[in-house]
Amino acid sequence: MTRESAADILSRIALLLELKGENPFKIRAYKTGAELVESYPGDIMQLARDNQLKGIKGLGDALQDKLHELATTGALTFYDKLKAEFPDTLFDLFEVQGLGPKKIKALHTELGVSSLADLKRACETGAAASLSGFGQKSVDKILESIAFREAHASEFRLDHVYPIAEELRDFLAAHPATAQVEICGSYRRGKEVVHDLDFLVATRRPEEVIAAFATHPLVTGIIAQGSTKTSVHVTHGLQCDLRAVSTAEFPFALNYFTGSKEHNVAMRQRALDKGWSLNEYGFKPVEGKQADPIPEIEDERGIYRALGMDYIEPALRENNGELEAATAGHLPTLVELENLRGVFHNHTTASDGRATLREMAEAAIDLGFQYLGIADHSKSSFQANGLDATRLRAQIAEIKALNAEFATEGIPFKIFTGSEVDILKDGSLDFEDDLLAELDYVVASVHSVFNLPEDEMTARILRAIANPHVTMLGHLTGRLLAQRPAYAVNIPRIIDAAAANHTIIELNASAWRLDMDWRWWKLAKQKGVKTSINPDAHSTEGLKDVIFGIKSARKGWLTRQDLLNTLPLKEVETALQLKRQSLL
Repeated sequence: MTRESAADILSRIALLLELKGENPFKIRAYKTGAELVESYPGDIMQLARDNQLKGIKGLGDALQDKLHELATTGALTFYDKLKAEFPDTLFDLFEVQGLGPKKIKALHTELGVSSLADLKRACETGAAASLSGFGQKSVDKILESIAFREAHASEFRLDHVYPIAEELRDFLAAHPATAQVEICGSYRRGKEVVHDLDFLVATRRPEEVIAAFATHPLVTGIIAQGSTKTSVHVTHGLQCDLRAVSTAEFPFALNYFTGSKEHNVAMRQRALDKGWSLNEYGFKPVEGKQADPIPEIEDERGIYRALGMDYIEPALRENNGELEAATAGHLPTLVELENLRGVFHNHTTASDGRATLREMAEAAIDLGFQYLGIADHSKSSFQANGLDATRLRAQIAEIKALNAEFATEGIPFKIFTGSEVDILKDGSLDFEDDLLAELDYVVASVHSVFNLPEDEMTARILRAIANPHVTMLGHLTGRLLAQRPAYAVNIPRIIDAAAANHTIIELNASAWRLDMDWRWWKLAKQKGVKTSINPDAHSTEGLKDVIFGIKSARKGWLTRQDLLNTLPLKEVETALQLKRQSLL
């Protein structure tokens, strides 16, 4: 069992105990356990298998036993008995904006609400509005959230998909009959959400690989199975398709099933111009048409070479100018994960993070980073335990002391002082300028009043951009993928203002956000706007979310030159001061 699955089970236990009205200390223990499992820097599941969890703060004997059971058996009897007391569909309610355990408990016990269908019916009939703590306005918001969920029900975020995809890829690669393996589709292209996973293998013994895949422990059901392909359901209800082809067909199948459809159509037209047809099996001369000789194709790069183009990275394959750029030799060299020297916009236990300042810094050092930017919430984000001026100045002092310690020990690493400051409704900021001036950098974000008209929301953010102390904008549109839509904002106007004011627009790498959307980065790049791939990490494990940000940056045609956090330490220190120096 993966740490993600174990953490999810512990979180669900906490929710179920809360619904049952259990002791709050017991509930908190499971929540803490889930957070610890998710963020623990080592292989906590291996420690659990080996019964080596003693001494880990936050894990009592009961939780240690349960983690051992999860790690060794893949299941937990206590959890199975607990969830049997409730309908499986009850967990869907926790994904609805505006509903927490208390409201769900009221809906469940007083109205018998156990599913999204029940919830929708209770809201539409007026029954929910009659409950204490509910009103028509909150019911309307719940209905909006349900409608959005229904429209995006088939979408899966990358944090759910990534561990599944990589585990199944590794499993297929290790099979003795597999010659080559790759994941295709929107996952390979780095889309922000996926509908399914498409696996491709080259093999001489397809039946063996297909049979092994269909019996993998992650598989929860078989949709269809044949001699060369199968479709299954895995954890979270995600559909996974596997196709087996020959080694000769592999490059063409890889290209075809990677897509996009629009890119494939343009590729086929390029082939027709040479007198060839192109499909998932290969090139063939078009009957009755003069054709160029077909070269031998050994890999996917050879397909593009045969069509007179440079190789196009999967991230760019959206028929958005990539074929023309590849023909002219003008494709960008896309940013790579190893180009990142550090990360900004990270939280600690001072606000709503789950790791201390020192733990976050040490985790960043272990990842090979040269610097780490801390940006805990400001005071208006009371739900996130936001810092007031006194607490923020205390954190600044703590960071300076830790930096001095690192310097004394000869560790080439720096923590930058920052704050994720709320952009208030009128566009003013949550802290005064004199306090902001004490920080190394400032992330300005909208965390409330999402329902403003587009003009008002745009003006609100433009005012923040104009502040000389605002280094970067955080999660520009406020979206939560497959859960909450973006608020209305004029993004081209924001990009123009960011360019004029030397303001960085972050690419929030959290799989929940991936905001600003990759579709806007080409325009931002043309305007000279820089970005920073920020994990918005709330745990040490969250620092690794930059991998999702890299995928999105590559889709946006971004290179290492377009990013702040590819700069080495000395250069990034200078870059962080550029706006203040130019506007003050």
